[in-house]
Formats: sequence, structure tokens, C-alpha cells
Amino acid sequence: MKRSDINPMPQYYDRYINLVPDLELSEAFDFSIRQLDQLDREWLARIHDKTYSPGKWTVKDIFQHLIDSERIMAYRALMFARGTASVAGFEQDEFAANANAGRRTVADLLDELLSVRRATKALYDSFDDDMLRAKGISWEYELSVVDLAFTIIGHQIHHFNVIGERYATLEAAGHST
Repeated sequence: MKRSDINPMPQYYDRYINLVPDLELSEAFDFSIRQLDQLDREWLARIHDKTYSPGKWTVKDIFQHLIDSERIMAYRALMFARGTASVAGFEQDEFAANANAGRRTVADLLDELLSVRRATKALYDSFDDDMLRAKGISWEYELSVVDLAFTIIGHQIHHFNVIGERYATLEAAGHST
């Protein structure tokens, strides 16, 4: 299935899904893994604890958020694929406050994110077309297993865009938490 095969586009999650290039699902996962592999780890390590504005997350917080969110969305996908019709939501700010991302290195977080992404891709490779079309209620919105896959990938793109737009000037500006 390709991103453009999603019809109708699920409410709320469309903001992430529409960021993904129109690729077959497996290719989209490969694209996301390449994105992770191509990150400038040295630059990210230099700005690891800086924020672009008070109260905003550091890049380490963002990577931990991506890890946590992907695990939760993969769990939801598994539940929907296996016939469960509804799963609970989660409060991202509460998760972030309790994750202790600041005690970890950027390299450690990125290595974990890559491992999680590869595991998610392997999970999706195990689904057949009926499982990919299975739907459930996630938080308060109905979406399919394939919708969740493209959301995971688009969520990463969204946050990488934020890093590129808002964090790129931090090193020169000398901002910090």
C-alpha cells in the first residue's frame, strides 16, 4: 500500500501522514531509516541540552518522544491487527517529564530509535493486507493499521522539520535550557 491509497484520510493524523512521500509502505519505512542514518550526530550532540525557547523540549527529549510514541503506535497497530477495537491514549508531556532523556546521550537515543524503527518495520512486514486495513479507535479517532504506519513515519518527519527550523541556529546563538 502507498500513502496515497489512504482514503479517507484519518482526522488529526493527516498532519503527519501527508508529510510522507507517496511510497509503498516498506519503502517509506526504508526512507525513514535512511533519514535516521543521515542525521548529523556530532551537531546534535553539541546542542543536546539546548532549547530554542523556554519550556520547549531539547533534541534528546524529542528523540525520546519519538521512541515512546512509536512504541505506543506500534502497540496500537498490533492490537488493531489482532482484532482489538479500541486502545487508550497517552499524555505526551507526562511521558516526556518522566522519561529522563537528559541523562542519556544523543547517540544512545538515536541507536534506540533506529532499533525501534527496525522492529516496527519487521512488525509491519508480518501483516497481510487484511491486517493493514484493520481499524480501531486510537485516542478518539478511528484509523487503520496502515494509517498508524504512515503516522509513525510522518511524526518523525514533523519533528525533524522542527529540529531543522527551530534548533539549527542554537549552536551559534548560544541558547541553553
